[in-house]
Amino acid sequence: MTYVVTEACIGCKHTDCIQVCPVDCFHEGQNFLVIDPQSCVDCGLCEVECPVDAIRSESELKPEQQHFLALNAELSQNWPRLVERKPALPNAAEWAERENKLAYLIR
Repeated sequence: MTYVVTEACIGCKHTDCIQVCPVDCFHEGQNFLVIDPQSCVDCGLCEVECPVDAIRSESELKPEQQHFLALNAELSQNWPRLVERKPALPNAAEWAERENKLAYLIR
């Protein structure tokens, strides 16, 4: 089992979750974070830290969110590991209110 970063993170990229992860399983893209499912130990600490409610347990993904499991796995293999907290993106508050953000994901 793993935790998964979902669409709500796109454009926000808050890194509060990084500070509590005991295994450094987060990877960083330009406007999105992902969790490496091979490193995640299913502790759940990150889920409660996310200010935009973007992190879900694999078992709690809605049917329309299932593709984020594969997306996290794919991108975590190509993006650098993130181990230190950084400021959220400049327009994070505006992006937090948006829906249907997948088209804006920068790979």
